Amino acid sequence: MGPMPKKKSLTLQRVLVLLLAYIMLAVCGGVAASVLFVPGVVGANKAAKAVIPSLKVENVDFDVTSLPQKSTMYARDGSTVIATFYNQNRIVVPLKKISKTMQQAVVAREDRRFWTHAGVDVQGVMRAFVQTYLVKGSQQGGSSLTQQYVKNVLLMQAIEDDDSIAQYHATEDTIARKIREMLISVQMEKKYSKAEILQGYLNIAQFGNNLYGVETAAQRYFSVSAADLNVVQSATIAAITKNPSLYDPLVEENQKESENQRNIVLKLMLQEGYITQDQYTEAVNTPLKDTLKVQDVNVGCQDTGDYAYFCDFVVHRIQNSEEFGKTRAERNKLLQEGGLKIVTTLDVEANSTMMETARNTIPPDDPSGMEIAMAAVKPGTGEVLGFGLNRHYDATPAAANDPTKTSQNYAVDLVDGGGSGWTIGSTWKPINLIAWMEAGHSINDNLQTTTTYPTTDFACDNYKGGADSWNVSNAMGAGTVNPESPFLGLVRSHNTTQASMGAILKLCKVADTATELGYHDAATGETIDKTPVYTPSMMIGSVNVSPLTMASIFAVYASNGVQCNPIAISKVTDKDGNDLKVPSANCHQAVDKDIIQTLAYTLNQGTVRPDGAGWSFRLADGRKPFGKTGTSEDLAVSGGSFIPNQIAAFAVVGDAQNPYTNRISNIAINGRYNSYWDGSTIAGPAVTNFFNSYISKKKIPIDNDYGQPVSKYTTTGKYLGIGGRTFSAPQTTTNGNSQSQTTTNGQSQSQSQSQNTGQNNTQTQGTNSERSNDGQ
Repeated sequence: MGPMPKKKSLTLQRVLVLLLAYIMLAVCGGVAASVLFVPGVVGANKAAKAVIPSLKVENVDFDVTSLPQKSTMYARDGSTVIATFYNQNRIVVPLKKISKTMQQAVVAREDRRFWTHAGVDVQGVMRAFVQTYLVKGSQQGGSSLTQQYVKNVLLMQAIEDDDSIAQYHATEDTIARKIREMLISVQMEKKYSKAEILQGYLNIAQFGNNLYGVETAAQRYFSVSAADLNVVQSATIAAITKNPSLYDPLVEENQKESENQRNIVLKLMLQEGYITQDQYTEAVNTPLKDTLKVQDVNVGCQDTGDYAYFCDFVVHRIQNSEEFGKTRAERNKLLQEGGLKIVTTLDVEANSTMMETARNTIPPDDPSGMEIAMAAVKPGTGEVLGFGLNRHYDATPAAANDPTKTSQNYAVDLVDGGGSGWTIGSTWKPINLIAWMEAGHSINDNLQTTTTYPTTDFACDNYKGGADSWNVSNAMGAGTVNPESPFLGLVRSHNTTQASMGAILKLCKVADTATELGYHDAATGETIDKTPVYTPSMMIGSVNVSPLTMASIFAVYASNGVQCNPIAISKVTDKDGNDLKVPSANCHQAVDKDIIQTLAYTLNQGTVRPDGAGWSFRLADGRKPFGKTGTSEDLAVSGGSFIPNQIAAFAVVGDAQNPYTNRISNIAINGRYNSYWDGSTIAGPAVTNFFNSYISKKKIPIDNDYGQPVSKYTTTGKYLGIGGRTFSAPQTTTNGNSQSQTTTNGQSQSQSQSQNTGQNNTQTQGTNSERSNDGQ
């Protein structure tokens, strides 16, 4: 940055030269400037050139529509305001939408000869000169309203360009600045009508602390539009611009002087014949306090309450999306100054109900320190409906020392303002069943299971396996059920059956299915084949994913296989009313409908069968439930569910920052102690409680036809051994349920048909607790 220019000393000769320039310019109405400074005009040509810039002012846009304007973010209804964003809080309106009394008040206050001069008020200039330099009184500017408009535009452009030198020149207390403004003002009056100049001034001037333009001031002080301002309100606003920090009527210690300044404006309006004596008398006798009707202004996401996490998500989406600019800086500028109307996908009822559910499940100040993060998505559209977190949003530095507050949305990816992801346990398992059916298998195939699998059995192009083995068991250290079908493996949430499926499918197929469903790593954004968790344990949810991504995957289950990328913005309109391109959900048929219907059937059976692990998803209104819980050791527990074609939701509970230090076991949460917490004891019930409340508020009709199994995928299947090899010798399960013997050619001698989906299998380890069924 270069040094600031030094202010030139004021000599009598320079004063006379500049005064002559003032008068000549005003009288001539902008005749070529060279006439003013021919050799012989007091012999001051060189001095004049030193302080007066060229008449040609480049790159200055005086179009009122180009002014920075605040952007407003709305919920999906297009009317509920979530937040506003601005560098300058401004709403530009045409002159016809500004009341006549407001126009008259500002002219009376700032430039009563505005309608008759040619850009410079000669009488005002002479008065200011005499008062300032001859009488040695208080300094006066004598600036016309046009000059003030020019000054504001030059300052605004300098700020926009981040040009400190230009900012200095736009505000320096020198005659040189006044001359420059006068020269431009005369040019302005040639190009624009008086009405256009007045319109520009009323939209650019400051009318309070960070309030720009009369529309914003009218809404802030009186909760009306500028078109509806009355005499008293207009005079109050017009008085502020002389000194916004001292005359702001919302500052209590300012109110006496603010009322005095208002009355001065009223007196000026009376003198100009804009109001009658009766109007004046009534107005000055009206206490200023009685006229105020303050409208709160929420700036950014900080002040938006329970909308804050969603607001923050939208801001990150705008900052990260090329649709809104080539660079992050351009996108931020568009948000802060572009006058955007941003209609989001936020469902007010969904968001508020989820936030309430989250805090009811785990209060913000709960001694456990556990967090719950929830997300909900509209199936078939990708629309994010809302979030639920038990922390209060706070982006100020003070939040770092308050465990009840955070600005980090742990329901979303890192790039969107979230964390680095959660391990989700058995809520991953529906992905395995889809991959199984896509590979042409029946969910009633009979799989040999074990607790030790060679990693080479999972090998494929992107995973080579190793010399080691993967040891896996079912919940609570239970061994395995052998044989078991993929159907029952999901209903009961048995890890060993998932491992057997993976050894047959190979990990690449499972990874491909996860990718087509929309899975990606929360920290890196990469699909699973590019993440370090591409190991056999991914079959039981040892992954790194956000609740929003999982809610979107469950939305695929709820929409007959339509996969959509999560979107938070449905429409953006700029200040000129043009629709801007917004990120697309890219919805497409990702999975065959018959496979999804069969999966939904299986998920439903997991909630209604006595041996099912999904009992916590049963709804209160007789509605057909679907869901899957998950437990990732004692690091985190999760649950996902959906209402077909209406909503899909996912919840995770744990310590998002220090899961290995603060484990979710042997602790009390919300006053309830458990030595072992799992998905069915807290995450699943949270989703169900949310659904029950949301259904009631939205009056969603019951549709229990979803989830019809397709025979192609439910026929009595084959007997498959470990890794797809020949079915091995007879075994006895470790949970005490004896299995029939089978021959080495895979044919059962007396295998019970109770493995089929249509019958109730009695080989259970427990009926109503995921504790004995869920994967670790």
